[in-house]
Amino acid sequence: MNILLITSSARGHAIAEALSRSSHKPSIIAVSPSGNPGIKRIADEQHVMDIMDFDAIADIAKKTKPAFAFIGPDDPIGAGLADVLENMGIPTVAPKKSLARIEASKGFTRELLERNGVYASPKFRLFNRAEPEILNTYIAQELGGEYVVKYDALKGGKGVKISGEHLSSVEDGVRYAMECIEECGQVVIEEKLVGVEFSLLSFVSGTQVADMPAVQDHKRAFEGDTGPNTGGMGTYSDANHSLPFLSDADIARAKEINRLTAAALQKECGEGFRGILYGGFIAVRDGVRLIEYNARFGDPEALNILPILQSDFVDICTAMISGELSEDLVTFKHKATVCKYITPQGYPDNKNQKGETVTFPHIGENARLYYGDITENDDGSLALGSSRTAGIVGIADTISEAEKIAQQLCEQVQGPVRFRADIGTDELVSQRSTTMEQLRS
Repeated sequence: MNILLITSSARGHAIAEALSRSSHKPSIIAVSPSGNPGIKRIADEQHVMDIMDFDAIADIAKKTKPAFAFIGPDDPIGAGLADVLENMGIPTVAPKKSLARIEASKGFTRELLERNGVYASPKFRLFNRAEPEILNTYIAQELGGEYVVKYDALKGGKGVKISGEHLSSVEDGVRYAMECIEECGQVVIEEKLVGVEFSLLSFVSGTQVADMPAVQDHKRAFEGDTGPNTGGMGTYSDANHSLPFLSDADIARAKEINRLTAAALQKECGEGFRGILYGGFIAVRDGVRLIEYNARFGDPEALNILPILQSDFVDICTAMISGELSEDLVTFKHKATVCKYITPQGYPDNKNQKGETVTFPHIGENARLYYGDITENDDGSLALGSSRTAGIVGIADTISEAEKIAQQLCEQVQGPVRFRADIGTDELVSQRSTTMEQLRS
């Protein structure tokens, strides 16, 4: 069995590893924009090329005749690579372009949920005309100056700006909203929610949904949740597949929202979503709200979820393709995980460490190492790129134990690198729980 894997980054390494564990013993044909050494060691073929070159990917698919394709990153999904492959007769684990709007357009998502009675959104409004007075009135009066401005297209995770964090005044919000309208034709402005964020991902095939463990991500570059936003500096999950600050009702509601959204997509798009539906949620005073959807695995979330997947990942993929997905098919170990991302010392702003050598310690059975933006030299040594270098994951019975495993391994990495030592610590996890207790008291 050949599997065509279009991917990149540590997320791609984790996906490749999970596929390779299958009892079907698949041959993995990897297509990635750089020669990820982790994927290279797993894949039977690795094609280093532009993953937005759909014609070249189609040529590889014709030659290798895969049983199915799996698309990892958001850009090729949003641009319709699944449509290209499906039209060639290659089943694909990723949504088609019309369904991928759930990630590509924040406005589409908000209106889809509203039309279908899925009451999970904050107060919001879409604007497609750059009229500063109207924008100012909405932000200042209707939202009370507490707002979020969302670029209504894919922008590499950097299209969302929040008052009090990225925008310091109503005028800043109006200016950014007008920039968004000029660039992509539409902007979403919504109420700023107060609470604690978490991710809940689901395998989806039409209206069939099977959930994964909840995960909490940490976007800020530096300890104490300070500094600029990044793609994610680390994540943790708990052995009970919930999180310490969430109630049973919170988890149940997040799962329900994913199911209602899958049903709404099938109803409105004429065909079902197939692939990974990634819900970014926030637990607030009176329940759970949806922040946004992604149409693929998160990075780092995949690094926590896939190592503890007990089921055969290839079987899950084929079930999504055949429409035979069930909750019984998907099982996870009852283990906690903590992922800490190793990055160049100057990440995210200073890229002076690119090309410098990095070495990693031995990784035991209770941990995983997933390579990100890293290059293998001819002599086998590893060189830093400019983005996130590698995710190190500790796996144990408790979050505290998993954190200690990840921390000890991160401390042994040699090179001009850094990581967030606070992710998954007892103190940080306790802070999240205290925040929720105070919010709901």
